[in-house]
Amino acid sequence: MMNSEEKSLPEKLADDIVDYILREKLQPGDRLPNESILAETLGAGRSSLREAVKLLASRNIVTVRQGSGTYISSTPGMVEDPLGFTFIEDKKKLAEDLLEIRFLLEPSIAAKAAENASADDAEHILDLCAEAERLLEEGSDHTAKDIEFHTAIGMSSKNMVVPRLIPIINSSIPLFIDLTENVLSRETIDTHREIADAILSHDPVRAHDAMYLHLVYNRRRIHSV
Repeated sequence: MMNSEEKSLPEKLADDIVDYILREKLQPGDRLPNESILAETLGAGRSSLREAVKLLASRNIVTVRQGSGTYISSTPGMVEDPLGFTFIEDKKKLAEDLLEIRFLLEPSIAAKAAENASADDAEHILDLCAEAERLLEEGSDHTAKDIEFHTAIGMSSKNMVVPRLIPIINSSIPLFIDLTENVLSRETIDTHREIADAILSHDPVRAHDAMYLHLVYNRRRIHSV
């Protein structure tokens, strides 16, 4: 690992930008100042600054939107497929092992969501639950809404570590849906609703048990493949 004296100018500037983000208390989704202002603030050349931003984008700390600007990533530092699941050939075993991790984490996350979710959080979870169910009944791809549903539960826990775990947890969802050919059992749909209702009612025990049962149904489905 290089020390600060061995780092290139863009790497040093990337560190300066991270320091700026922390100092200014910028949050995921916030926009960085435009290039000229940021270059002046950091005392940097614009070409070196562009290279620094590219480095940060490669680490998923910032996201560059052409014609709009540079924004703090929604999950800073969490790159897509962080554990290299793409390169694991046995997808069924991977899905089963990811479910084991979800059993360890998600029931407790759901319980925390029931304790800490705001009224708006709970309504959002209910809306996503209904939308995922509608798509399923239409025979449409519900993957994105399923991921949003579980993500919203995680964010509602108000635990600052959980957003870093969400991409790993959610990586099992498209894999599961692909293996089961976009089929979700009635029992699983019902447990989605039970989880959402428990969070709305601020009932952590009910939310924990509903999430656990939800995962049990998923495990049964994947074992039947």
